[in-house]
Amino acid sequence: EHLFEPKYLFYHTPNSKTIAIMAEHKKVLILGAGLSTAPLIPYLSLHAKAAVTVASRTLSKAEELCSFERPADAGPTTAVQLDVSSADDLTRLEELVRDHNACISMLPYVHHPLLAEMALRHGKHFLTTSYVSDAMSALADRARERGVLLMNECGLDPGTDHMSAKRVIDQAHADGGKVVSFLSYCGGLPAPVDNNNPFGYKFSWAPRGVLLAGLNTARFYRDGEAIEVGGGTLFDHYSHDTVDHPIVEGLTFECYPNRDSTPYREIFNIPECKTLIRGTYRYAGWCRTVKKLTDLGLVDQTARVFDGKSTYAQLVLEGVGEHAKEATVREAVAKFCGLESDDDILNRMEWLGLFGDTPVDASITCNLDATCKLMMDRKEMQLGEGEQDMVVMKHTFVIEYADRRDTVTSTLVELGVKNGDTAMSRTVSTPVAIATRMLLEGKYTEVGLQRPIEKAIYAPILDELQQRGIMTFHEKVIKSEKL
Repeated sequence: EHLFEPKYLFYHTPNSKTIAIMAEHKKVLILGAGLSTAPLIPYLSLHAKAAVTVASRTLSKAEELCSFERPADAGPTTAVQLDVSSADDLTRLEELVRDHNACISMLPYVHHPLLAEMALRHGKHFLTTSYVSDAMSALADRARERGVLLMNECGLDPGTDHMSAKRVIDQAHADGGKVVSFLSYCGGLPAPVDNNNPFGYKFSWAPRGVLLAGLNTARFYRDGEAIEVGGGTLFDHYSHDTVDHPIVEGLTFECYPNRDSTPYREIFNIPECKTLIRGTYRYAGWCRTVKKLTDLGLVDQTARVFDGKSTYAQLVLEGVGEHAKEATVREAVAKFCGLESDDDILNRMEWLGLFGDTPVDASITCNLDATCKLMMDRKEMQLGEGEQDMVVMKHTFVIEYADRRDTVTSTLVELGVKNGDTAMSRTVSTPVAIATRMLLEGKYTEVGLQRPIEKAIYAPILDELQQRGIMTFHEKVIKSEKL
């Protein structure tokens, strides 16, 4: 039922015999035991034969991830309790980094500079699935001088989105082509069969980050011009797209630009590219709905006090100004937002409970958390037993050759395992697991600050992902015009 059989079983804390066995294996330290970490441990133990230590603030989570039956030649696993944000645990953290060959951080990116500094001090390799930050970039020269690999952006998005894109780009350049347009979108969503709530989204953790995405700034190239959108207007700039795959046949996705796409013209070595947008997929209706929630002040993070008596309907009416005099909350919101009375946005808000008389909990300290509480309280907005998540990715390239212009797509649609590993956890953690194995086996020898954008690293990772049935990208020329 899990990606890497056998099934998970509890595994004891290592005794002296286990510690002796660990000395015979390459050692990998994994920091963090969140939802995307699970497939890492069995892969490294079973396929890299590595001794794996999982460190987590919550020991029980690390113990559960280490608890699977394995053959005699597999690497042992150890669970330890550690809080990287605690000054009391820094000495222990330093010892763990020192005593392992490589460290994989599945923690939030804000912790990575500290961890990378430790890895550099001890000459240990460091890998993450997160974007390269300015603080990580500042370590590039030291890493190269020390002969240490700092591998970043080696998950899903960022990660295999880079790898699959570069495979097409590199082949196009090898064939004499110029990539004049590149659109790349990725989304983690409920599988269509389990998309059973009106928002078309399910949360594995607090919804804060997803709701705040609309406040982010995005930069991209369109027709040679650098464009920036932000200030709460991001969800005004969504478009629609379809993906040619039987799982999502007949569905239309919303897609919106994400973060700063402009550096990737240089990173991907496509200076000829006039249009370059990297973004996110959502089911239809998401962008308009979250934009209206934002307009109503329902994702506002300003600190405030709730008395435990005021209702969600009263909270909503605070945001509609003069329209609060309308007969119903729904009518007031419709007038304020410029919506017809039967608009699906209003149906979603009502379904969530925003127009009702449920009191806002007194422990809540801002409007955003009040909205998040409603979402987390709806079981339909969580991935339930037997339900599957889905990862959807699509690149669209326009490539010009001497005699023609081709439009090429590279698509991926993967479902989670029922009652097993999610599609998101498999597609995020397995690429960095493969990169770590290659590193331990001497099959990847680059040092310094790296992304998986060179053929020596992306080709074997993509090949193994396909061989193991985890991710398969389908590349196709969908249009060809003579020049």
